[in-house]
Amino acid sequence: MNINEVNRGVSKNRRRKRIGRGVGSGTGKTAARGHKGQGSRRGSSSHPVFQGGTMPLVRRVAKRGFNNKFAPEVAVVNVGQLEAAFVDGDDVNVEVLVEKNLARGHFDQLKVLGEGELTKKLSIAAHRFSKTAVEKIEKAGGTIAVLPGKKPVVKNKMRVKQQA
Repeated sequence: MNINEVNRGVSKNRRRKRIGRGVGSGTGKTAARGHKGQGSRRGSSSHPVFQGGTMPLVRRVAKRGFNNKFAPEVAVVNVGQLEAAFVDGDDVNVEVLVEKNLARGHFDQLKVLGEGELTKKLSIAAHRFSKTAVEKIEKAGGTIAVLPGKKPVVKNKMRVKQQA
Protein backbone atom coordinates (compact mmCIF):
# COMPACT_ATOMS: atom_id res chain seq x y z
CA MET A 1 0.00 0.00 0.00
CA ASN A 2 1.23 3.48 -0.87
CA ILE A 3 0.44 6.77 0.85
CA ASN A 4 -1.68 7.92 -2.08
CA GLU A 5 -3.93 4.84 -1.67
CA VAL A 6 -4.81 5.43 1.99
CA ASN A 7 -8.02 7.38 1.40
CA ARG A 8 -8.97 5.80 -1.92
CA GLY A 9 -12.60 4.73 -1.89
CA VAL A 10 -13.34 6.63 1.34
CA SER A 11 -16.12 9.16 0.85
CA LYS A 12 -16.26 12.32 2.94
CA ASN A 13 -19.87 11.84 4.03
CA ARG A 14 -21.25 8.40 4.80
CA ARG A 15 -24.57 7.68 3.08
CA ARG A 16 -27.55 7.29 5.38
CA LYS A 17 -28.70 3.80 6.31
CA ARG A 18 -31.94 2.98 4.44
CA ILE A 19 -33.83 0.87 6.95
CA GLY A 20 -36.93 -1.26 6.40
CA ARG A 21 -36.24 -1.85 2.69
CA GLY A 22 -36.40 -5.62 2.44
CA VAL A 23 -34.61 -8.66 3.86
CA GLY A 24 -31.72 -8.43 1.39
CA SER A 25 -30.61 -5.03 2.73
CA GLY A 26 -29.70 -6.45 6.13
CA THR A 27 -31.87 -3.87 7.89
CA GLY A 28 -35.28 -5.01 6.65
CA LYS A 29 -38.23 -6.48 8.59
CA THR A 30 -37.64 -5.06 12.11
CA ALA A 31 -35.58 -2.17 10.65
CA ALA A 32 -32.71 -2.63 13.13
CA ARG A 33 -35.05 -2.17 16.11
CA GLY A 34 -35.21 -5.78 17.27
CA HIS A 35 -38.31 -7.75 18.26
CA LYS A 36 -40.97 -6.31 20.60
CA GLY A 37 -40.26 -4.09 23.60
CA GLN A 38 -40.38 -0.36 24.20
CA GLY A 39 -37.55 0.43 21.78
CA SER A 40 -39.32 -1.26 18.89
CA ARG A 41 -42.41 0.96 19.14
CA ARG A 42 -42.79 4.15 17.18
CA GLY A 43 -42.13 7.41 19.04
CA SER A 44 -39.92 5.73 21.61
CA SER A 45 -36.85 7.56 22.84
CA SER A 46 -34.88 7.39 26.06
CA HIS A 47 -33.57 10.24 28.17
CA PRO A 48 -30.00 11.13 27.09
CA VAL A 49 -28.57 10.34 30.55
CA PHE A 50 -30.68 7.23 31.18
CA GLN A 51 -28.50 4.32 32.36
CA GLY A 52 -31.00 1.48 32.56
CA GLY A 53 -32.31 2.20 36.05
CA THR A 54 -28.91 2.85 37.61
CA MET A 55 -28.60 6.28 39.25
CA PRO A 56 -27.17 8.38 36.37
CA LEU A 57 -23.67 9.77 36.66
CA VAL A 58 -24.93 13.35 36.35
CA ARG A 59 -27.05 12.81 39.47
CA ARG A 60 -24.33 10.91 41.40
CA VAL A 61 -21.68 13.61 41.00
CA ALA A 62 -21.84 16.39 43.57
CA LYS A 63 -23.00 19.80 42.38
CA ARG A 64 -20.75 22.67 43.36
CA GLY A 65 -20.45 26.34 42.56
CA PHE A 66 -22.23 28.67 40.23
CA ASN A 67 -21.50 29.61 36.63
CA ASN A 68 -22.54 33.17 35.86
CA LYS A 69 -23.48 33.23 32.18
CA PHE A 70 -23.68 37.04 32.25
CA ALA A 71 -20.10 37.50 33.53
CA PRO A 72 -17.77 39.21 31.03
CA GLU A 73 -15.30 37.00 29.17
CA VAL A 74 -11.81 38.28 29.94
CA ALA A 75 -8.83 37.66 27.63
CA VAL A 76 -5.44 37.69 29.34
CA VAL A 77 -2.08 38.94 28.00
CA ASN A 78 1.16 39.01 30.00
CA VAL A 79 3.79 41.75 29.78
CA GLY A 80 6.35 39.09 28.80
CA GLN A 81 4.30 38.36 25.67
CA LEU A 82 4.17 42.09 24.86
CA GLU A 83 7.96 42.27 25.25
CA ALA A 84 8.42 39.51 22.66
CA ALA A 85 5.80 40.74 20.16
CA PHE A 86 6.37 44.51 20.02
CA VAL A 87 9.26 46.94 19.43
CA ASP A 88 10.10 49.99 21.52
CA GLY A 89 7.57 52.83 21.16
CA ASP A 90 4.68 50.76 19.76
CA ASP A 91 1.01 51.41 20.50
CA VAL A 92 -0.65 48.31 21.91
CA ASN A 93 -4.44 47.98 21.77
CA VAL A 94 -7.09 45.27 21.48
CA GLU A 95 -7.15 45.26 17.66
CA VAL A 96 -3.36 44.90 17.39
CA LEU A 97 -3.30 42.06 19.95
CA VAL A 98 -6.04 40.18 18.07
CA GLU A 99 -4.13 40.74 14.81
CA LYS A 100 -0.92 39.34 16.36
CA ASN A 101 -2.92 36.40 17.81
CA LEU A 102 -2.04 37.26 21.43
CA ALA A 103 -5.71 37.73 22.43
CA ARG A 104 -7.54 34.70 21.07
CA GLY A 105 -11.19 33.73 20.84
CA HIS A 106 -14.31 35.69 21.77
CA PHE A 107 -13.90 38.06 24.72
CA ASP A 108 -15.54 41.17 26.19
CA GLN A 109 -12.56 42.62 28.07
CA LEU A 110 -8.78 42.49 27.89
CA LYS A 111 -6.59 42.27 30.99
CA VAL A 112 -2.83 42.79 31.09
CA LEU A 113 -1.01 40.72 33.74
CA GLY A 114 2.53 41.11 35.11
CA GLU A 115 4.07 37.75 34.22
CA GLY A 116 7.51 38.19 32.64
CA GLU A 117 9.80 41.20 32.18
CA LEU A 118 9.23 44.39 30.19
CA THR A 119 12.08 46.63 29.04
CA LYS A 120 10.41 48.37 26.08
CA LYS A 121 8.52 51.66 26.28
CA LEU A 122 4.99 50.77 25.15
CA SER A 123 1.69 52.66 25.32
CA ILE A 124 -0.87 50.01 26.22
CA ALA A 125 -4.67 50.33 26.09
CA ALA A 126 -6.74 47.63 27.82
CA HIS A 127 -9.83 47.25 30.01
CA ARG A 128 -7.96 46.01 33.10
CA PHE A 129 -4.41 45.94 34.46
CA SER A 130 -2.95 44.03 37.40
CA LYS A 131 -0.88 45.95 39.96
CA THR A 132 2.35 44.22 38.93
CA ALA A 133 1.64 44.93 35.25
CA VAL A 134 1.13 48.65 35.99
CA GLU A 135 4.39 48.74 37.97
CA LYS A 136 6.39 47.02 35.20
CA ILE A 137 4.91 49.16 32.39
CA GLU A 138 5.59 52.42 34.25
CA LYS A 139 9.09 51.25 35.29
CA ALA A 140 9.89 50.64 31.60
CA GLY A 141 8.68 54.19 30.79
CA GLY A 142 5.44 53.14 29.11
CA THR A 143 1.92 54.50 29.50
CA ILE A 144 -1.39 52.81 30.23
CA ALA A 145 -4.90 53.71 29.07
CA VAL A 146 -7.93 52.09 30.68
CA LEU A 147 -10.65 51.38 28.11
CA PRO A 148 -14.32 51.59 29.12
CA GLY A 149 -16.18 48.28 29.41
CA LYS A 150 -19.65 47.46 28.15
CA LYS A 151 -22.41 49.67 29.50
CA PRO A 152 -24.62 47.86 32.03
CA VAL A 153 -28.17 47.02 30.97
CA VAL A 154 -30.70 49.42 32.51
CA LYS A 155 -33.78 47.64 33.82
CA ASN A 156 -37.13 49.40 33.54
CA LYS A 157 -35.93 52.25 31.30
CA MET A 158 -39.37 53.85 31.31
CA ARG A 159 -39.48 53.98 35.12
CA VAL A 160 -36.02 55.55 35.26
CA LYS A 161 -37.13 58.25 32.74
CA GLN A 162 -40.34 59.01 34.70
CA GLN A 163 -38.45 59.44 37.99
CA ALA A 164 -35.90 61.82 36.43
